[in-house]
Amino acid sequence: MIVEPREVRTPMALLPYQQRWAADRAPVKFGEKSRRIGMSWAEAADTALLSASASGMNSFYIGYMKEMAQEFIRDCADFAKSYALAAGEISESEEVWFEGEERKSIFVYTLRFSSGYRIEALSSAPRNLRGKQGRVILDEFAFHSDQKELLKAALALLIWGGQVHVFTTHNGVDNVFNNCILEIRAGKRPYSLHRVTFADAVADGLYERVCLRTGVEPTPEGKTAWVADIYAQYGSDAEEELDCVPSNSAGAWLSRAMIEARMVEAPVLRWHPPAKDFFMWSEEMRKAEVADWLLDNVHPLVRQLNPELRSGFGMDFGRSGDLSVLAPFQVERNLTRRFPFLIELANCPFDQQREILFYVGDRLPKLMAGKLDARGNGQYLAEKAVQKWGARVEAVMLSQTWYREHTAPFKGAFEDGTILLPRNADVLDDLRAFQVVKGIPLIPDARTKGQDGQQRHGDAGVALLLGYAASCTDDLGGRCDGFESVPRHGAPDGSNGDRSLARDAGDNTSRRMF
Repeated sequence: MIVEPREVRTPMALLPYQQRWAADRAPVKFGEKSRRIGMSWAEAADTALLSASASGMNSFYIGYMKEMAQEFIRDCADFAKSYALAAGEISESEEVWFEGEERKSIFVYTLRFSSGYRIEALSSAPRNLRGKQGRVILDEFAFHSDQKELLKAALALLIWGGQVHVFTTHNGVDNVFNNCILEIRAGKRPYSLHRVTFADAVADGLYERVCLRTGVEPTPEGKTAWVADIYAQYGSDAEEELDCVPSNSAGAWLSRAMIEARMVEAPVLRWHPPAKDFFMWSEEMRKAEVADWLLDNVHPLVRQLNPELRSGFGMDFGRSGDLSVLAPFQVERNLTRRFPFLIELANCPFDQQREILFYVGDRLPKLMAGKLDARGNGQYLAEKAVQKWGARVEAVMLSQTWYREHTAPFKGAFEDGTILLPRNADVLDDLRAFQVVKGIPLIPDARTKGQDGQQRHGDAGVALLLGYAASCTDDLGGRCDGFESVPRHGAPDGSNGDRSLARDAGDNTSRRMF
């Protein structure tokens, strides 16, 4: 029997996360990354192609030490050779200047291509990037001495079609780089953002690539041991060095003064069962009880909403312990998000939560979006909302990743004054409950008591966050154009079922007739 030799395939030069970085053509892109995952190498692969192209540009690499410059320029030369591109020899020169009596200099390593373009790698930040044009690469940016001025000079190259690539491991929560990342997430800087932790790199094949380089046969057991050894080497620094969590990042997230500055006079409505055995009442009695409360308390508020503004809601779910909080909003013409009232439900049965949510949602003008906490038992209510309103509503599985992506814009609204919410001590405390844990604002697993003695778990804060996230849909300007508010009387299909529990004030119908 003839045994065919096993086919051996040459792997791709770049791993998936490196490919995503190289493929991103945004004028400015930032990358927060783990140590030693080859981002500089991926940048060299792309930069060599750019500078060799007739339609390319010059490239300027800036590391914070001489050895980084040397390594990057060698990688570019190696890639040029692999691509069979015409490139000259690496040249070394020294740029000298005086600041007063002090003589300063940097080493410049240059690789020239037959295209006429060049790659210059600098051992430290040059005095002035403004006289240059092309792509600027700021490697390990968080460790440069004058980050603000360096970034300012680099961004000037964008005017004539340049590019700015910034990537680095974190270097503390108060670092300029970390502040840039937060501003990007908050939508204050229109830059592309990449995040690659050590775990992300391993999932994309980093271990197998290291084995290929070192001639070791990769095994599942070897992979587990290798990852554990890397984390053990970094010890207490592993979170910052490998997991992209800036150090010294713990404590309250929103200040009292910042929250109070965005509070206005607006009601916080509270409902709780009139009796301990309320959940055992007949369905008709429970519906009637809630309908009365809605008509007396919520109906006057929804009638005051501006019918010309887009609306939506966020809702945090609780049942027997924590509160459920419904946070409707309207997007004003200056894009301020106003939360005209909040509804807090204590120990409210599932069916009645659905009835209250549907009543409010059906009466929100130009309903554009809603987001509901879909963890645990909240999944029932979130599913019902999605069934009712379709793609406009999202069932959110709150996670660290979700909080990381959505808390920065939320805080930005407090900083910019583009959010207004009810002035209430318990709401203030719920927002103050957010704590920065491993670089991510979260509600810790600790309960407090409100002024009415009710247990709270940051419930209003989470509802407001979900509401604000719902207001930030990408197609804010056009999403609602095809929708109209459902009729104030009855269900959307014209029926008078439990989709519409209470009637407008002008109805002559008995309030307990369903």
